[in-house]
Amino acid sequence: MAGSVNKVILIGNVGADPEIRRTQDGRPIANLRIATSETWRDRNSGERREKTEWHTVVVFNEGLCKVVEQYVKKGAKLYIEGALQTRKWQDQNGNDRYSTEIVLQGFNSTLTMLDGRGEGGGASSGFGGGRGGDDFGGDDYGAGPSSGGGRSSARGGSNNSGGGNFSRDLDDDIPF
Repeated sequence: MAGSVNKVILIGNVGADPEIRRTQDGRPIANLRIATSETWRDRNSGERREKTEWHTVVVFNEGLCKVVEQYVKKGAKLYIEGALQTRKWQDQNGNDRYSTEIVLQGFNSTLTMLDGRGEGGGASSGFGGGRGGDDFGGDDYGAGPSSGGGRSSARGGSNNSGGGNFSRDLDDDIPF
């Protein structure tokens, strides 16, 4: 049995269009804020209550960054799997500050768009698998295509095929 697990799973809505930055050597980094909410009925008043939590998500996985850049927009509903990381930094006054983020990088990262076709920037095809020799990517952290029936998903993984062929046919007769 493993000694420990660091895995975060979120389903929520993107609060603003993602910010895409590039490292000095040109690799993309995507930053997004995801809102998750829980609702309940207050026992005393019977009123419906809601609490929203905001989560910072940082995507270092190059294949997932491509998906975020092309398809994820404000309001999109996403399923995210990543790891929780806290980093220390200093503000302008030299005070130590801490930021806790959900980080998507490497093999254990997943980003799935849960919107229907045409809503919230959703793509008309999906991305999945990532670990095999799929036709999309060409980097160490690529995302591979698969037919998705209206949902887009990307999974970080090793993919050294080097291709960019995205020619798989989509079946629009899927009942869901």
